[in-house]
Amino acid sequence: MVLIDDHTAFVELLRYALDGLDDLECVGSAGSPAEAEGIVAEQAPDIAVVDLMLGDDDGLEVVRRLRAMHSDLVIVVASARSDSDTLALAAAAGANGFAPKRGAFAELLSILRTARPGKVSVASSLLPSTSTRASVRLTDRETEVLELMARGASVMDIAESLNISRNTCRTHVSSLHSKLGVRSRLEAVVKARKIGLLESP
Repeated sequence: MVLIDDHTAFVELLRYALDGLDDLECVGSAGSPAEAEGIVAEQAPDIAVVDLMLGDDDGLEVVRRLRAMHSDLVIVVASARSDSDTLALAAAAGANGFAPKRGAFAELLSILRTARPGKVSVASSLLPSTSTRASVRLTDRETEVLELMARGASVMDIAESLNISRNTCRTHVSSLHSKLGVRSRLEAVVKARKIGLLESP
């Protein structure tokens, strides 16, 4: 993997922590978008760990560019910015995993080991709701909407698939957010999988 972060102390600590592991190896680091693209092209890593705050540069743009250039690269965001809006933006940019930068190393390690291309893994500490499967009661239509969301379908796709209006679909999505205690479709899918409303990918 490569580490894309301009905080030298964090990079050094993470490299040191990874040093004793057999299944994960750090082959380089970069502190700017240009360096990031160069080291990924040179080293061809399986995983890139990206901070969203790279000095004056935007880490989300780094995620977008790396995803555009490397479809099979696993991109894990490790950042102090971990609100639901940021997670949704990073997922849309092409990130495959999220972990809080100030969280436990074991949590980041779990995301590094489970994130896969085309899927999204989110650290459990970033999911604020404490609801359980037993406490979340979905209607049949909400279940259908949730299952299509899990497949990556947009509101327009879901509405067409279920032969309902987009406004009706948005109402079901809002209801799912409320019942699951989340604020984005990404969080809804991750939380539903976590509590057993959806099968794990």
